[in-house]
Amino acid sequence: MSKRMNEANAQVEAIRVYSLTEAVELVKKTSTVKFDASVEVHVRLGINTKKGDQQVRSTVVLPHGTGKTKRVAAFVAPNDEEAAKAAGADLVLGEEEIKTLKTTGKIDFDVAVATPEMMPKIAVAARVLGPRGLMPNPKTDTVGKDFAKMIGDLKKGKAAFKNDDTANVHQLVGKVSFSEEQLVENITAFMDALKKVKPATMKGVYFKSLTLTSAMGPGVKFSVDA
Repeated sequence: MSKRMNEANAQVEAIRVYSLTEAVELVKKTSTVKFDASVEVHVRLGINTKKGDQQVRSTVVLPHGTGKTKRVAAFVAPNDEEAAKAAGADLVLGEEEIKTLKTTGKIDFDVAVATPEMMPKIAVAARVLGPRGLMPNPKTDTVGKDFAKMIGDLKKGKAAFKNDDTANVHQLVGKVSFSEEQLVENITAFMDALKKVKPATMKGVYFKSLTLTSAMGPGVKFSVDA
C-alpha cells in the first residue's frame, strides 16, 4: 500500500461509525488524488436476494447531480424527433438506427429512454442493450409518453439503482469538488429513495452497513435513521 493511502487510512477509525456530516468531511479530506474523484455510497442491505419480492430497484433524482454528464439516447418515432432534440437528447434514434445498433453492437450513449410504441422495435437490439443495462424499462422510468420529462430528469442527475446478488447497492453521489452541503443533500436524497423501496416482506435490519468512499480513498462507515 502506498504512503499516500496509509496516511489517508490513518485518519479514519476503522471500527467507528460516523455521522453523515462527519463521513462527508472525512471523505473529502482523505481524497489526495490529482483528479476530481467520484464519491460513492455502498449499502449492504438485510434483504434475501433469492426471494423475488425482496429485490430493491428504483430511481432517484440527486439535487446536485452526480458530477458526471450522461449522454442520453431517445428512441422515438419520426414525429417526435425534433421534440426529443429540444428536450436535450444527445442522440435521437429511430428504426434505421436500431438496425445499425443490432448489427454493429456499437453504443455511444450512457442511458436510453423510449416511448411505449418504440419498445417492440427496440426488442431486436435487446441482446446488445440488455447486458449493458441500457434497455429502457418502465421500472426505471425510462419508458413513457412524456419523453421530454424523462430526458430532463436524466440530465439533472436522475440515477437508477438496484441491489446486486450479494445484497449490496452502489451509488455515485457526486464528486470530491462538491461542497459538504451538496454531498449531504445528494446522499440524503439517495437514502430516502432507498428507504421508500424497502421490501414489505423483509425482516430484521434493512441497512446492515453504510460506507462512503472516494475513488482510491478509504471507506468511511456512517449511519442514518433507517
